Amino acid sequence: MIPQPLLKAALLAAAVLFAPVLVPDALAAPMMGPPLKLDGKAQAQVVNQLAARRPAVGLDADHGYKVMAQHPGVQGTHVVRVAHLYKGLRSFGSESVVVLDARRQIVSESASARRLHLGRGPANRMQRATAGFNVKPTINRKAAIAAALRDMPDGVVNVVAPTAELLIYPMMRDERAPGAEGKLESELNAVDLVETVDRYELAWLVRLRMQEDKKAGEQPLYYDVVVNARDGEIIDRWNMLQTVEGIGKSQYNGDVPLSTTFANNVYQMLDPERGKGGSFGAMAITNANHGTASGRVYSNTVNTWGDGKQFVEGGSTTGPNGQTAAVNAMWGLKNTYDMHKNVLGWLALDGQDTATHIAVHVNRGYDNAYYSDTCRCMFIGDGTFFTNLGSIDVVGHEMGHGITAATSNLVYSGEPGGLNESSSDIAGEVVEAYARGGGTGDVIPETGNDWMLGSEISRTGTPLRWMIKPSKDGNSHDAWSTGLRRLDVHYSSGPNNRMFYFLAKGSSAENGNDAWSRYLVKQPLAMTGIGIDKAFRIWFRANTTKFTSSTNYADARTKMIEAASDLYGAGGREVIAVQRAYAAINVGLDVDEPVPAPSGTQATGRTLAETD
Repeated sequence: MIPQPLLKAALLAAAVLFAPVLVPDALAAPMMGPPLKLDGKAQAQVVNQLAARRPAVGLDADHGYKVMAQHPGVQGTHVVRVAHLYKGLRSFGSESVVVLDARRQIVSESASARRLHLGRGPANRMQRATAGFNVKPTINRKAAIAAALRDMPDGVVNVVAPTAELLIYPMMRDERAPGAEGKLESELNAVDLVETVDRYELAWLVRLRMQEDKKAGEQPLYYDVVVNARDGEIIDRWNMLQTVEGIGKSQYNGDVPLSTTFANNVYQMLDPERGKGGSFGAMAITNANHGTASGRVYSNTVNTWGDGKQFVEGGSTTGPNGQTAAVNAMWGLKNTYDMHKNVLGWLALDGQDTATHIAVHVNRGYDNAYYSDTCRCMFIGDGTFFTNLGSIDVVGHEMGHGITAATSNLVYSGEPGGLNESSSDIAGEVVEAYARGGGTGDVIPETGNDWMLGSEISRTGTPLRWMIKPSKDGNSHDAWSTGLRRLDVHYSSGPNNRMFYFLAKGSSAENGNDAWSRYLVKQPLAMTGIGIDKAFRIWFRANTTKFTSSTNYADARTKMIEAASDLYGAGGREVIAVQRAYAAINVGLDVDEPVPAPSGTQATGRTLAETD
């Protein structure tokens, strides 16, 4: 349930083992390989390779591995995401991201350290306390679900039945890094804190996908709840509704081309050129018709759709005015798909071209849009405080959630949740730039987006978020601090959004300029950006091939540096730009650029793309 104050605030909703592979500068080359699926035998081979590495990292034989997901990698590689097991149970947030070559041999492994203190291996610093960790629960699955449901309002109904997974839940705490012991909290940098395991709890992870009854407005209630398997107490919980808040003839883009299907003498909003399979056999736009189910695919007797105007409440959802919401959504879906395919070689949400769909006219006057992990699809409201939430950056944002869910699957809580939201914000801005630049080509244009999220859907003209200075919304933070993880994920995304702006566009040396950062102290004071195309390639590579579900801001910086090194060479200006962009948000220390910035630098900096 999204509380009303959040609607009014207009949130935009949702130990490394590494052998780097240097590849040539691939500025305009597709990054993703063709879809590939490992069968059971091939998966077992990967698990065996990882098991052979256990002694090298101090793990005993009770530690195991389970392949959870796989997707295409960069430059013809394949990525496998492998859960870390102990005595057969998954250790939450602990996993390996494994990159395989064409021979299915491990090229690199990016691994979480959250499992290390379990068992009798030398990596366990806790020794007796966790050497023989008991994995037998006191309460059963049914009792765990009942405990998770205690705080749900009366009259809720299931979208899908609740599930419960028994797992090991690491309880984390921060330790000061060497040299940071005496710092005041307000002086801390993200890399001054090292996230470490305080203890482990045996727990049930309960997934609730519910909605209120009709009287309460059928609002979706999606939660993940961690229930202690010894005593039934709630350890943690977080909202899993990955949303945009409050965020043919298109309402926002004029006349736009649509790819439709003609069958049985009617046209349908089924895109035969993008995606395969899924719920409707192709990418589709459906009519929820003021409900919460996807409904039917839009159809029309002619291949001209919509009237370009905001939906009039009480009118027909299938007539020209009602079709406009579908036009908005389909144009957004088309451009999001095309950008990822043409620029990165990535197909649909999962990289394997599985079709998704967008349902429009969700509920009545609904001020929200969200990605649902139950159908791997999106829902868009008509808005009351806002106009229709199907603007290009909002659709790109929601589809970005689907890509993150299929790859890094960043936990939607704390710092990983902020990075999850930021990844979608970044995708929204990149899709907007690509669409405004014509929606073709294999390079993201430097112009076309406004670096503001949801500006088109605001009835007041005030955007939902500012990438250049997130704190302008009154709630988001501009830089990392120890309090960041306690914020709602829609606010803790702010620093990483600003990082991406700096990485792409550069910063200003003038105190008072929105693009100024007090953390940039090296030369030149105005860091140089590398352009939105390179910046997004680095981000996408890090998110899809290096981030684990528990990646935080400090870990994101490390893996972004690795990704920049992979793509453009170690020590190059792209790597330095990543270091400076993260330093600008208090994650890591600032460094000098190798050469002075060009004379006549703009107030918000000049990018390397502009000076090449």
